[in-house]
Amino acid sequence: MFARWGSFAHRHRVPVVFLMLLAVVAGGVWGLGVFDRMSQGGYETPGSEAARVAEIAGSVLDAQSGDLTVIYSVPSGRTIDDPEIAARIERTLTDLPDGPVEGVNSYWHTQNPQLANPEHTSGLALIDLAGADINAENEAYRQLQGRFGVAGAETDVAGQVPLQVSISQHSTRDLAVAEAISMPIVLVLLVIIFGGVVAASLPVLVGGMAVFGSLGLLHLISLLAEVNVFAVNVASLLGLGLAIDYGLFLVGRFREELATGTGTGEAVGRSVATAGRTVAFSATLLVIALGGLLIFPQSFLRSLAFGGMSAVALAAVISLTVLPAVMSMLGHRIDKLAVPWRRKSGAAADEQRRKERGWRRFADAVMKRPLLTALPIVVVLGALATPFVTSARFGTPDERILPENDPARQAIERLAREFPAMAGTDIRVVLRGEGRTPPDRQVVQRFLDRIADVPAVGGVRPAGSEGDVVVLQASTTADPYSSPSNRAVEDIRELPPPQGVDVLVGGPTALNLDSLQATVDKLPWVAALLVGATLVLMFLAFGSVLLPIKAVIMSVLSLSATFGALTWIFVQGHGAELLGVTPAPMEVGIAVLMASVVFGLSTDYEVFLLSRMVEARAHGSSTKEAVRTGLAKTGRVITAAALLLIVVTGAFAFSSVTVMRLIGVGMIIALALDATVVRMILVPALLALMGNASWWAPGPLKRLQKRVGAGEAEAGQPAASVSATDEPSHKPGG
Repeated sequence: MFARWGSFAHRHRVPVVFLMLLAVVAGGVWGLGVFDRMSQGGYETPGSEAARVAEIAGSVLDAQSGDLTVIYSVPSGRTIDDPEIAARIERTLTDLPDGPVEGVNSYWHTQNPQLANPEHTSGLALIDLAGADINAENEAYRQLQGRFGVAGAETDVAGQVPLQVSISQHSTRDLAVAEAISMPIVLVLLVIIFGGVVAASLPVLVGGMAVFGSLGLLHLISLLAEVNVFAVNVASLLGLGLAIDYGLFLVGRFREELATGTGTGEAVGRSVATAGRTVAFSATLLVIALGGLLIFPQSFLRSLAFGGMSAVALAAVISLTVLPAVMSMLGHRIDKLAVPWRRKSGAAADEQRRKERGWRRFADAVMKRPLLTALPIVVVLGALATPFVTSARFGTPDERILPENDPARQAIERLAREFPAMAGTDIRVVLRGEGRTPPDRQVVQRFLDRIADVPAVGGVRPAGSEGDVVVLQASTTADPYSSPSNRAVEDIRELPPPQGVDVLVGGPTALNLDSLQATVDKLPWVAALLVGATLVLMFLAFGSVLLPIKAVIMSVLSLSATFGALTWIFVQGHGAELLGVTPAPMEVGIAVLMASVVFGLSTDYEVFLLSRMVEARAHGSSTKEAVRTGLAKTGRVITAAALLLIVVTGAFAFSSVTVMRLIGVGMIIALALDATVVRMILVPALLALMGNASWWAPGPLKRLQKRVGAGEAEAGQPAASVSATDEPSHKPGG
């Protein structure tokens, strides 16, 4: 199938390139409208107990809270009751435009003692913003920025809206910086890897088309479902990185075929049948891995799935259509504009042979003592995973993901320090009477006293009431996402409710717990999807039962070590100062996204490595010779692909937002571990230990795999029939 498609792309190269360019450009231009449809919410679990509390309590406490909390502080020796300062503050608040502002409630309007600190050196103004959703509220806040300042008073603006706007601004700026850093480095590396400008430009062409075209797909999806703004970041990250990797695989194989004297048309066919087939299987696995995020109830995770799936699928489609057609147009001219050290006749071929000899010697060294090589690596990877097993904590993104000098973060931290009751980090308890009858005061007081006896609860107070609903607010003595706070929520939920009263528990801690529980409940299904798809697709690709099982185990080992390192840095705080981050729980959605991407990418490199080993095996090589040949042919390409992807994704390690910095550092660790230690050392060692059993499959399954037609026999060369239990009687020369 892949060989036939390669031939088709060669014969119809001009229409293929023209139609794909037209489709990508048209879709990308239309897709620019997606930015007006992006959402910034979706972290909560719809229908959860905490989500219901947020809705009910938000309605009851509407008059006592606001979308913005403005803190006005006066210099030492003065108070907020000073007539001159009070008049200025009142005038500033009164002059706020009616369009973006729906209401103002402040200490200077109400003299509410809860809106002033005990020393009366700071007071609060609560601003309700116009807008039916969070996007409209964010836009309203942008119109008000810079209009709260008062002469003689220090002004800080806190709240979820300023926090989200600041995160969005930092993320947009960081994405531009990351691309500005990574793209020049990628271009230079590609020229060095390929030894020429023309060949190096092809993966970049595919990457640009994938990123631009994915905007059209996201715009289409946004018409049918909510799409979070981070979906664009994920699409850019994966689309560019994977398109470059896929281009590297295909262009590298095409040049390898040309170097053997093969004609252009046949070289294109063989490249698509081998490297193109690998790209198709790898992209399918990664799309399925990202598709697992659609199982989770949070729209934030589904948005990330939409962005990632769109970019990966488009990168694969463009790689399998535009690249073969362009390679057909170029032929041997693909080596034009070569760097000086590659211009000498035969220099490229001599360099390739020299590097392959080096990889063959490396493979021999690994397979000489496979157990002694594999065992220490497994032990070290297991040790790296230990922090994740023992100390992993998860939480919803809060102000700590911003830099310490960010005004929004500083305002929120100040509000929590000086007005803890207004900080929004408390546990909220909703008491609703049955039959639309409000709970009795004595019943409420007794239940309040029971909550006060719960460990880690520092105090409880009635926060408000309306109709048949009473809202209690319980402060905690620990971080909202710490184990004591989590236990406090669980203990309050376990308290027997008063007779005739429904009790619901919410707040940030409860929202996080409910989201985490919903994620945990779905994880077995996602894991089954990932593992099942990997086992089935890799069996269809290679016709072996043990190779897919080994690939899954290797991916899990690599993934565990990566998350162990991230926990050690970002949660436990080792080296956090060097990275400029504040230790905090990991956001569960980002963790799940990274797990899916890293699992898919690790399988990606496994497929590319094994494909050359199985190809060599199918043409008569022994097990050790197949491993030696596979490593010689792919070692340099896999390490180069990993290096390029590290540059693209690792640029986010310089992000000012901790979530993006975690992704950048995580991808660097995962790719460095997987493409070097795991794929280049551990996999060959394990294959040497497994021997001929590596290629075994029951007869019926083997026949099924051949009927499906996905095996290496479609590589454009006839595959020899090799028994899984008998070593071939000859070895290929060279």
